[in-house]
Amino acid sequence: MTQYRTVPQQLTIVCLTAMFSLAVFAEEEACQGAQYVHGISHLLPVKYSADFKHFDFTNPDAPKAGIMRVPQMGTYDNYNSVIEKGRLAAGFDITGGLVYDRLYEPSIDEPVARYGRLAESIDVGPDIAWIAFKLRKEAFWHDGKPVTPEDVVFTYETFKEHGSVALKTALEDISHVFAFGDSEICFVRNPEVEINPTLPYTVGIYSILPKHYWETRDITVTTTEPPLGSGPYKLKRGEIGRVIEFERVDDYWGRDIPVNKGRYNFDIIKFDYFKDENVMGEAHKSNVFDVREESVSKNWATYYDFPAVTAGLFKRDLRPLNRVEGLWWPLFWNVEKAPLDDIRVREALWLLFDFKWTNKVLFYDFYNTGISFFQNSPMAHQGLPSEKELELLEPWRDQVPERVFTEPFKHPYSSGVGVQRENLSRAVALFKEVGFEVQDGVMRNIETGEALTLDIIGVSYYAVRQMLSLRQNLRKLGIENKATAPEVSNWLFRSRKGQFDGNTVRLGPSNTPGIQLRNWFGSEAAGQDYGQNWMRVRSPVLDSLIDAVNQATTAEDLYAATRALDRVIMWNFYFVPLGSQPGFRLVHWDKFGEVKTDSVNRVPFIDAWWWDEEKARRVEDGIAQLGAAE
Repeated sequence: MTQYRTVPQQLTIVCLTAMFSLAVFAEEEACQGAQYVHGISHLLPVKYSADFKHFDFTNPDAPKAGIMRVPQMGTYDNYNSVIEKGRLAAGFDITGGLVYDRLYEPSIDEPVARYGRLAESIDVGPDIAWIAFKLRKEAFWHDGKPVTPEDVVFTYETFKEHGSVALKTALEDISHVFAFGDSEICFVRNPEVEINPTLPYTVGIYSILPKHYWETRDITVTTTEPPLGSGPYKLKRGEIGRVIEFERVDDYWGRDIPVNKGRYNFDIIKFDYFKDENVMGEAHKSNVFDVREESVSKNWATYYDFPAVTAGLFKRDLRPLNRVEGLWWPLFWNVEKAPLDDIRVREALWLLFDFKWTNKVLFYDFYNTGISFFQNSPMAHQGLPSEKELELLEPWRDQVPERVFTEPFKHPYSSGVGVQRENLSRAVALFKEVGFEVQDGVMRNIETGEALTLDIIGVSYYAVRQMLSLRQNLRKLGIENKATAPEVSNWLFRSRKGQFDGNTVRLGPSNTPGIQLRNWFGSEAAGQDYGQNWMRVRSPVLDSLIDAVNQATTAEDLYAATRALDRVIMWNFYFVPLGSQPGFRLVHWDKFGEVKTDSVNRVPFIDAWWWDEEKARRVEDGIAQLGAAE
């Protein structure tokens, strides 16, 4: 197991192999002798040295000016991010950024790294027995009062007592939090729980709340009174359900600390709310707001041909991102149900799905072919298994498909045009091996005569629509099937209860996927009401490989474990993998400056772009000219 005490000379994490050695600390012993450093990283060295001045994706000389206007779907009626009640307003999210500060800041151009924000330095004890932070003494709330260790303790105690299910779950491993010294906070892990390697990268990511403000208010209810913050922005104007507008805090305490230098540059950040995506798209073309992600492949291919695009005023950019893209809403099977518990049936269904045709006809050739659960990352399988992968796989050779050892996973051949007869023929042969054959146009169990039927559900119309080639080929083989998109709460209920044959889900693993993988594929999570192993797979092979992911002490160990797991998942045909995103579909009015790079894991238009006066004037003049021409 990784030991996270950071060595200053190496600025990275020292790894140990004692996975289950649990150090029990009394409160007075935990965090004592902490050896603080400016940042921590998971399994890899930190990118930025202790004397770094700003992130590479920011411009430290960016002007503080202008406005950024961003759309939001839906509505809002609440500014309290701690609880589950109400619909939270943009900008008040629990991971901070605009109104609030957090203890540390993620670096978006590294896989998993954290650098001090409210905390000037960090340390993690042996076997993650504790996590210590040293606060910056210059931090203050918008009312001028200092941010104190007591605020941090209050915040996390409030999270654990009154927080949403997501908050309580994320902090479940923390037994208690206390302040010590004159500016330090200690988070103590419960020694009875399994070591979670992601804990040090989770615990400090949440907004810190002002104790003195909330002591006179009820944090268990929704509120439309803007709470006190400490961040770079504060609320300027809010129209419930319509618009929310923030203004930059001129004397923001953290303006020039390294993680913020060159960020939060706009005088105003405005969120406009929409209830219809088509209306939102038209509003964008009309310059009601500035930037968004295009979510529909058809729109990406056909929608952006209006005059402002031709004039170069409006940009349509596909931005590759350095993040795990995973699989985009793959179809998966309930392997608890016969005959889907047979790998040959799942392979036959995989053969009946035509990705190349689907991508061309339905998605305008936007998606990359999905071949890996960890697509677009070093965790994805590559070529044939390495020696380290084989060390993990060999003990299970008799329980995994032979192709795991002999072939990289890939989609079946398709010309993208017409019926793929060879794939249909192979599928029919596999059904015959299992005991099914077509009789009078219906696929039936040879012994019982029972017709094979499939009940498939999806979260939306689009999830059902992408199954078109599969459903057409199922009908060709006489397999009755229905595919529906029930109301979302009903879809969640059926997903959790296993009331389906096939289903769809978005699977995008993080760069620290261990516990997440156990929830998706671990045997203990199968059938659990609030687990996400909806396919209900129970496999000692997967359990063992997930353990290897959790126990990785080097990047090499992690990649071997994820790649081995990847091969086993894909070659067992638990999924019809469909596609994977090639990047972020960015559409925006060309008013802004930015540091362009493909090394980031998101497009930081709110927090790292800046107002370019010359570009903005060109856009306004260009729109006026286009209007006059009409």
